[in-house]
Amino acid sequence: MAGVNVAASPIQGRQVVDVSFLLAHASHVLATRMTAAFAEIGITPREYCVLAHAMSGQYTQIELATIADLDKTTMLNSMDYLEREGYAERTPSPSDRRARIIAVTPAGAGLVAQGHQIADRVHGEVLDALPTDQRDVLTSALGTLVTGVLAEPVTSERPVRRPRTGTVH
Repeated sequence: MAGVNVAASPIQGRQVVDVSFLLAHASHVLATRMTAAFAEIGITPREYCVLAHAMSGQYTQIELATIADLDKTTMLNSMDYLEREGYAERTPSPSDRRARIIAVTPAGAGLVAQGHQIADRVHGEVLDALPTDQRDVLTSALGTLVTGVLAEPVTSERPVRRPRTGTVH
């Protein structure tokens, strides 16, 4: 972990551990590990996320973007790729002629199955790096934060730009 400062006060005058840095750094490095692992099957973690969520129901492209936590442009680009490669298709919605339902093809379903194994492997490698007694503590603490104080972004005059890397749900 050369170059990563996890001291209680990495900036002179700080009194509390820089949780923002620790979470951002861990998230970035995990995203790079996931991206490298998903390259084994020719898709990104974001594309896996779209396919995996699409398999759980009949969703329009907009609904799926919300579920996968993607903006419209990113969703459009992801779907263009997935459709071009034959992993998903957009079919007309029976209830709204303007909307398209995302359907996963058999080839896409195969990628989702492989993707589950990849995501589990990478997450397992990360958790296995911790002593057994810390694994449940970490996941429980993170779960508490993301369903509690860190569940929703706050508004600001200077909004925070979201990272461009995809997330695996």
